[in-house]
Amino acid sequence: MGALSNLRVLDLTQVLAGPYCTMLLADMGADVVKIERPGGDMIRSNPPFVDDGSEEAYGGYFQSVNRGKRSIELDFGDDADRADFLSLVEEADVVVENYRSGTMEKYDLSYETLREHNPELIYSSIRGFGDPRTGETYRQGQPSFDLIAQALGGVMETTGQPDGPPTKTGPGVGDLFTATLNCIGILAAVNHREQTGEGQYVDTAMYDSMISFTERAIYQQSYSGKSPTRRGNAHPTLFPYDAFETADGYAVIAAFNNNHWAALCDVMGREDLAQAYPTAAERLENREALREEIADWAIEQTTDELVGKLEGSVPAAPVQTTEEIFDDPHIHARNMLVPVEQPGADRDVEIAGNPIKMSETNPEPHGRAPLLDEHREEVLSDTADATTADD
Repeated sequence: MGALSNLRVLDLTQVLAGPYCTMLLADMGADVVKIERPGGDMIRSNPPFVDDGSEEAYGGYFQSVNRGKRSIELDFGDDADRADFLSLVEEADVVVENYRSGTMEKYDLSYETLREHNPELIYSSIRGFGDPRTGETYRQGQPSFDLIAQALGGVMETTGQPDGPPTKTGPGVGDLFTATLNCIGILAAVNHREQTGEGQYVDTAMYDSMISFTERAIYQQSYSGKSPTRRGNAHPTLFPYDAFETADGYAVIAAFNNNHWAALCDVMGREDLAQAYPTAAERLENREALREEIADWAIEQTTDELVGKLEGSVPAAPVQTTEEIFDDPHIHARNMLVPVEQPGADRDVEIAGNPIKMSETNPEPHGRAPLLDEHREEVLSDTADATTADD
């Protein structure tokens, strides 16, 4: 059933950050009811599709982060739908939304209003710049997406090649890291409620989360007074810790401690380097010359040859494509590719599994993402049955 099978979560979120947060809760067994605005989550129609987007219910974007949820379509501007929502709130444990600050207040559905209907409710918001309840700023009310958060939070300034432009990370860390932190906050609030009976407001801002994500740049600025910038794949205080081109691709080597450095030099047949630069400080000071030595050695062999020589004695790995990830037996042994139905397509698809592993209540995706309003009758029926039982 899952570690969170006792929780019902009302998920008012859309796009990525909020849905990823509630997806984690669903994977761990929570009953997540996705409450969608008229027309549904704006990302339902986003590609990719298996074949024909006009035939398939939704694309991979929506499928990946909404698996295992139930869907009901509600219009908060409609009195009947608003009343249905409040009836759901009365039986819920958690409400999660990622609207702009002030949006829920327009419908008289603020945290304060919902708390009147359910004093033990945990109300969680994910916004670009947080909520005035936890710290008011001039940015609140501004729209934000992953790109905005990465730009403001220093991620782009410290990502990319030294002679290249600021670069966002490939994955949407502004969304995903914020979502993960918000999930932790929700679980902490659940634990607090178990001890005290008190619900509370949980707020996680994307900009704030990127400051936490770029913690290295923050302490570097404080300690040195200098603004860190792009270093490519290198590390500012460790060497070697970098990507190196091979005859047919790239591999990464992390041999910054003395034992790993000595082992790397031994494999390279360059014991002279181990003797000449025995300490981490010496290697860091001479990193440019040493990087050239390693690069000259790496380019003479294939990625498999390089990794094969170092594996077991020096931390090293190939830079893999997604196709290579799909072929990696480790990924399959760890159940990190999960097949789910793709409505309207003639085959199943695979989405990323859950990396949290537990011995007794192992998280796992519980089926495909929902069709829009697919579970209206059963969700409202559940609430009616619970109300009757309480009476």
